[in-house]
Amino acid sequence: MIQADSYASYQKSPYRSVKHSTYFDTYDHLFGPYRNRPITFVEIGVLGGGSLFMWRDFLGPDARIIGVDLNPNARKWEAHGFEIFIGSQSDEAFWAGFKRKVGPMDVVLDDGGHTYEQQILTTECLLDGLADGGILVVEDTHTSYMQGFGAPRFSFMAYVKQVMDGINYRFGQFSDERAETRVWSVEIMESMVAFRVNHQATALKSEPTDNQGQDDQATDFRYEGNIALKRHTRIERKLRHLDRIPLVRRLSAFIKRWSAEKRFKSTRFFWK
Repeated sequence: MIQADSYASYQKSPYRSVKHSTYFDTYDHLFGPYRNRPITFVEIGVLGGGSLFMWRDFLGPDARIIGVDLNPNARKWEAHGFEIFIGSQSDEAFWAGFKRKVGPMDVVLDDGGHTYEQQILTTECLLDGLADGGILVVEDTHTSYMQGFGAPRFSFMAYVKQVMDGINYRFGQFSDERAETRVWSVEIMESMVAFRVNHQATALKSEPTDNQGQDDQATDFRYEGNIALKRHTRIERKLRHLDRIPLVRRLSAFIKRWSAEKRFKSTRFFWK
């Protein structure tokens, strides 16, 4: 039996809504901190209107609930106190106008068409419209592993990996060119991805600090047990001169990669 508070709100909605059984605990986890606060909540994909009533009940009377849909029929929910915008989530111009009219958003839930293009463009267009401390959640991300939602190479989850790479590129020794400064963190759950915004944290420059405590001059043993890394490093040093020869540069790279993978015990944890 599902115990989540959001599930109770889902059951109370007077109009039909369809949700996967595993989603409700995630809703409580992600959206619980925003309950009973004067927030702006945007749901993309209104359909039968049931989820709008669900979110009103779950979030409380102070929440501003906004629905986005491509079907003009969705405007009927305005009579129930919801704000409705009609437009395509693949239309960047639509999102630009939407942000001007709505202002900063605290929570965005993308339950729209689930194609990679829709998910990626929605994320790219709305991230800079989130209020500080806001969250953008993309739902039904399992479509990245299904046919019919776009080119697999450019799936939404491939895009998410790129965002996570960009977050790690904020590390001080890397160039700022690939650093992701809009997103503070990415949280991945079954069929959902949440992007969190924290402007103060992302504005910090990543650099080493020292608490000035007493130094006991301990020897650093962090790599002593990693035999594969030691051997790979020795081979790389021996082959370093090959990188200066254009004709064998590719061969050098292949040999170094092969030597590392051959002795890297963790390859068994990667899908072939």
